Amino acid sequence: MSINNNNNSFEQKTSNGMKLIIQIPCYNEEKTLPLVINSIPKRIPGVDVIETLIIDDGSTDKTIEVAEKLGVTHIVRHAQNKGLAMTFADGLDEALRQGADIIVNIDGDNQHPASEIPRLIEPVLKGTHDIVIGDREVKKISYFSPLKRFLESFGSKVVSTLSDANIPDAACGFRAYSREAALSTNIVTLFSYTMETIIQAGKKRIAITSVPIQQNPKTRESRLFKSIPQHVFRSGKAIIRSYAMFEPFKIFLAGGVVVFLVGTIPYFRVLYLIFHTTDRVGGHVQSLILGAVFIILGFVLVMIGIIADLISVNRKLLEDTLYRVKKIEYDTEN
Repeated sequence: MSINNNNNSFEQKTSNGMKLIIQIPCYNEEKTLPLVINSIPKRIPGVDVIETLIIDDGSTDKTIEVAEKLGVTHIVRHAQNKGLAMTFADGLDEALRQGADIIVNIDGDNQHPASEIPRLIEPVLKGTHDIVIGDREVKKISYFSPLKRFLESFGSKVVSTLSDANIPDAACGFRAYSREAALSTNIVTLFSYTMETIIQAGKKRIAITSVPIQQNPKTRESRLFKSIPQHVFRSGKAIIRSYAMFEPFKIFLAGGVVVFLVGTIPYFRVLYLIFHTTDRVGGHVQSLILGAVFIILGFVLVMIGIIADLISVNRKLLEDTLYRVKKIEYDTEN
């Protein structure tokens, strides 16, 4: 990864001014990038400096050349395609390094109107919330199939439940972060950051909210997944993994209890036969052995849950240390 910092910006920063950096993950976006950049507001009330940041994820077209001609303030290059999650994470790091007080992430395919940025960052500017997620109101998006609308809504409800936050459009990439929220965000998944970061924010008690946004006409098909089943599988895996990072004991306890209860079924059956029939119990030894295996497995899962919970405590301490290191590093640079 190489970084090229241009000196262009929409405005010059005043002393102690509020700096907004708009990061745009890009992969072969030479056609749509001008639409995004040219629609970014030049002035926003409460913001003193507006800068743009392109994270080029190994594009094979002229995305970099177009970004330079458009006067993009900062450009981060990936030598090869690393995926959306790592691209988003690298964008946050660079924005923090450049002294951003607020970071807005907007997709490079122009699906989100950049004119909505002032409304998106308003809760952050007011200090009421640290993360704001755009709500595309997916039920109203005409080019989404009924199945996709259902899956988007269902996935958002699952994420909202797991994160204890009401986010109606969890998959939306149009979002704003305060500096503190960005410092506290650590991306682990390699697929998509959208679900993981919401669950992470909820578990870390970071103030998160959602605001309705408009949607631009569709410019191209999504490159994040090849089919709906693949999207469901990878998103589900990311959700479970993210939740397990913060609540491992709940997951292993639930699994252990279910397996343990399954293991007790043969024993209850044998007790019923003893007291209510004349059937020979000796003929059910195999089922009793199988039940014992399930009971032991259930107990093992609970023990793994306890160990995983202790490990998660260590992870929280490491994340706190990482937060302090990043804060010292980025604040020193600025």
